[in-house]
Amino acid sequence: MDSTTQEVITFIEENDVKFIRLAFCDVLGRQKNISVMPSQITRVFEDGISFDAAAVLGFKGIAESDLFLFPDATTLDILPWRPQVGRVIRFFCDIRYGDGTPFENDTRSLLKNKLYVIKEKGMRVMTGMECEFYLFSLDEKGQPTLRPMDQGAYLDIAPKDKGEDIRREICLTLEEMGIMPESSHHEQGPGQNEIDFHFDEALISCDHYMTFKWAVETIADSNDLYASFMPKPLKDKSGSGLHINLSLAKNNRNIFAKEQPELFHQFIAGILAHIREITLFLNPDRNSYERLGEYEAPMYISWSHRNRSALVRIPDASPAYMRCEVRSPDNLCNPYLAVYLLLCAGMEGIEKQLVLQEESHGDLNAKGSEFPTIPLSLEEALDCAKESSFLKKHLPESLLEFYLTYMKKEHR
Repeated sequence: MDSTTQEVITFIEENDVKFIRLAFCDVLGRQKNISVMPSQITRVFEDGISFDAAAVLGFKGIAESDLFLFPDATTLDILPWRPQVGRVIRFFCDIRYGDGTPFENDTRSLLKNKLYVIKEKGMRVMTGMECEFYLFSLDEKGQPTLRPMDQGAYLDIAPKDKGEDIRREICLTLEEMGIMPESSHHEQGPGQNEIDFHFDEALISCDHYMTFKWAVETIADSNDLYASFMPKPLKDKSGSGLHINLSLAKNNRNIFAKEQPELFHQFIAGILAHIREITLFLNPDRNSYERLGEYEAPMYISWSHRNRSALVRIPDASPAYMRCEVRSPDNLCNPYLAVYLLLCAGMEGIEKQLVLQEESHGDLNAKGSEFPTIPLSLEEALDCAKESSFLKKHLPESLLEFYLTYMKKEHR
């Protein structure tokens, strides 16, 4: 047992922890968990705890359904919304077979392994998430409605913005959990909000995003509201996206800085080269395609230094914060899988020294464009994924087969 694990066990013993949640997500990115008592934690760290994998989307069949969760000791979080007397903590977990070998469809481990390969080349991946969501009222039976909690607009203040206190509570909760919110504000749509948290190493950032969604949904529910991460919940209003910011660091220096543009351009070229094939994984629902091409959501395969209608944007920033912002994904994606595929595409662009296409200018959505589009329906995205040699190369066969089969049913 390593020192980190022993420190965690000591923390549990000394800090009135009564319940331990072991979290993971299915192939679609939906968080699951099992709770264990503190008396079991040493055994769980050593031997794992089994669960019925046949009951989890994208895992195993009923004839081979035993898989095991092994907690990642570095991911301990106290849940602030649970009682502080008799605390509840949460770990993210690795998923393994009974003989200890990794489960191939564990998307968190898939990303972790990719990051290890990149680290062996002397680089670290830094990721930041910008997340939009709606807050809706509940009806008299406590069921969600499509009535926004307010009629505020972009950057409005109270009383038009009635989400100030909710966002404040979310930010303070995240801070207690070691996640640093950078900014929060009312977004364009009525009842629409955005909270951005500080960038970090890619795996940590995805873990934080999963925690963020859970905190938002929990705190909204405690205030008699419903938090919706649906890409386009209101037909004629702004959609909600998940903007994923990516950069590479080497020797604690951002290698996407302006004085080293060639790697940056090759990385973006790789993403643009494969974006049609991976759109199914970035936008995995019929509703996802109602958002694309409207308001500031992109549809054209393009890049720009500032243009918010471009698919990949390079925000103005100092050299230390230079990054590319991929603007097409939405909150229904599995973040581990989305970041993994974006990294596979970007790193391939560097390895093959791909040449970046011409930069886009102006509002592409308003005037149209000569640039090709990403898939604009679930059916089109599914067709692109089915023909993709890139996906066959980078995804486990069982994961890709499940995903394509599931999305085919979803389309029908």
